[in-house]
Amino acid sequence: MMTHLSAEGRVLPGQSGGRIKVWDPLVRIFHWSLVGLFTFSFFTGDEWKSAHIWSGYAIGALLAIRIVWGLVGTHHARFASFIYSPATILVFLKDSLTFRAKRYVGHNPAGGAMVILLLLMISGIVTTGYMMTTDAYWGIEWVEETHETLVYATLGLIALHVAGVVLASLEHRENLARAMVTGWKRAE
Repeated sequence: MMTHLSAEGRVLPGQSGGRIKVWDPLVRIFHWSLVGLFTFSFFTGDEWKSAHIWSGYAIGALLAIRIVWGLVGTHHARFASFIYSPATILVFLKDSLTFRAKRYVGHNPAGGAMVILLLLMISGIVTTGYMMTTDAYWGIEWVEETHETLVYATLGLIALHVAGVVLASLEHRENLARAMVTGWKRAE
């Protein structure tokens, strides 16, 4: 069945069925590149400093690109399409725990909040990592401790993110990880 879509990639009124392209190539490449680079950085931190530093620069570049894309990119990539009020996020989380949450084609309220939290945390990691390479902050204990604390807090957020993806995938009978690979989701 053919689905008719608006310019933003939404199913047009009166149309049903089919699939919809939700995640554009830039979002998908950003996501999986960040997964790979964060993992690489985590395991090279103390053992392979030069590679760790270059990986941090690459993560910083990815973040800059994603922030710009969050302002001017495709509909579902834009921050405006997935930033919700705290009250909406809490209601969505409560509904999710009882398997009664509304399905969203793009980021749901909890997923949108997680994107923002992860972007902020990883920006903090990149910033403190860069600071440690400068003469002004070389060997300064609070910078190193903040960097490490942000890394481990981010690991906790990643665990919550993966749990949320699994929960939403089960609740809505949809493989969200595959959607982040292919870009396609069920239209309804």
